[in-house]
Amino acid sequence: MTSPQPLRHLYLGGARSGKSVLAENAAHSWLQSNPNGQVVYIATAQVWDKEMQVRVSQHQQRRPEHWQLVEEPMQLAEVLTSNRHAAQPTCVLVDCLTLWLTNQLCQQVDDDTDAEVVAQQAVHELAEVVENYSGQLLLVSNEVGSGIVPMGELSRQFQDLSGLMNQLLARACDKATLVVAGLPLVLK
Repeated sequence: MTSPQPLRHLYLGGARSGKSVLAENAAHSWLQSNPNGQVVYIATAQVWDKEMQVRVSQHQQRRPEHWQLVEEPMQLAEVLTSNRHAAQPTCVLVDCLTLWLTNQLCQQVDDDTDAEVVAQQAVHELAEVVENYSGQLLLVSNEVGSGIVPMGELSRQFQDLSGLMNQLLARACDKATLVVAGLPLVLK
């Protein structure tokens, strides 16, 4: 059986839309077509409270134990770059880009540095890495631009940067799918 061509696929959707499940199913399908391959799951969440722990636990329960787990809340571009040279065929699944972006925006920076500028630079760096990525890559991100404009500055920065990030990644990916009510809507 020949392995499919490498593919970069962006899954977008609202909270609890089913985007993660669809990306996980794609990783399962890829592994069936590549039995000598491996799945690397890059988790970006940081657990700060009980509610987030419940969300992380739900993802952990769905994930097979044989998938390699990399927990990386900040240095995503670097981890993707290092995974390009795996010894065996690899499917990388990143969940979730908007949590990664939140981590970027909320990081401690010195008084002379603007966290929004640092986050925007990280978004551009990630988009460049994705555009040049030559393996199987599945990205999960929230679509947050369909609602009202938030009242707070940090929330507006997050909404604006996530919109920019999703646009850049959709351009860099071979496929983009919007997930609504568990149903995939192919955008690209």
